[in-house]
Amino acid sequence: MGNALRSLYGICLKPSGDSDSLGYSALAQDLYNFEITSKVPEGLGKHVVSSTKAQANWYRKLSTAWREAKPPPTTPQEASRLVIQTLKGHQKADVQGLLRFYGLPVSPLPHSLVEPTHEEAPSRPQGLKFELHTTPVDAKAVADGDTITVYVSVEDPREASLVPRAVLTAATQRSKARSQKNYAKADELQHKMVSAGYRVIPFRNEEVLARKYRIRLRGIDAPESSMPYGKESKEELLKIVQGKSLKVLVFDEDRYGRCVGDVYCNGIFVQEVMLKKGLAWHYTAYDKRPELDKWEKEARAKRVGLWASSNPQMPWEWRKNKRQSRQ
Repeated sequence: MGNALRSLYGICLKPSGDSDSLGYSALAQDLYNFEITSKVPEGLGKHVVSSTKAQANWYRKLSTAWREAKPPPTTPQEASRLVIQTLKGHQKADVQGLLRFYGLPVSPLPHSLVEPTHEEAPSRPQGLKFELHTTPVDAKAVADGDTITVYVSVEDPREASLVPRAVLTAATQRSKARSQKNYAKADELQHKMVSAGYRVIPFRNEEVLARKYRIRLRGIDAPESSMPYGKESKEELLKIVQGKSLKVLVFDEDRYGRCVGDVYCNGIFVQEVMLKKGLAWHYTAYDKRPELDKWEKEARAKRVGLWASSNPQMPWEWRKNKRQSRQ
């Protein structure tokens, strides 16, 4: 396992204190060590302003980002950019201190990636409400080709400020109950958290408290499960997201309480894949983006997916007919 991790980070471990280990290779080595020990390097606290607990949170995020980067960083500049992008939203002093600790490029530091200001606001997608970074998606989380249930750790800065005190209390009590092998009490407390939209989930060999979100993929409408290509659409979405951490840009909430957003998986725009494979329609009633229309037309021209049929039924029309038949 150690060799596999070492290969993943692309490092050859050097003796502690070797001055040549400074730079991006030192960061890779420390991320490797963190995966094994869950400890941040000594001396980092002298360069940053946040607590050791916060530092551990950075290293969890950075180790995930480094492992998912394709290819991983191979220069100080690439490592610096990965740190800045991953720690977006954290204090500028912490990001700069971490970069200086490893001797990585600090200037010019893109402020838009660290501390959004009014000047950078126009670069945000119009109508964006907030951004989610999820834990890995479970296989049961995909309802159909345009709906996913995701969880976001409460260690996320945005989530930390939103957790109800009763949920935090229940999580603490559940941990205590499990340590005492009082599993009935632990299950009761888990149910209480679930009722509030939270649950304790396994994540990287430990348990974390996370908030549940139902996501409706913005701008597309996939065939319903009982429609032709409904099964294929769901299976394709599952193939893309299963076991992956997602970035979700949330723009709205629909009448079912789902967050309507753009979903990205390892840099892939999920709606683009679904449209290009002919497994979803461009939902023009709610989204006029020309790129979505372009991708649908490309799939139509190639007659892939549902476009292999000469006259596929639109899912919104199918739902309308179902409602009318029940009246």
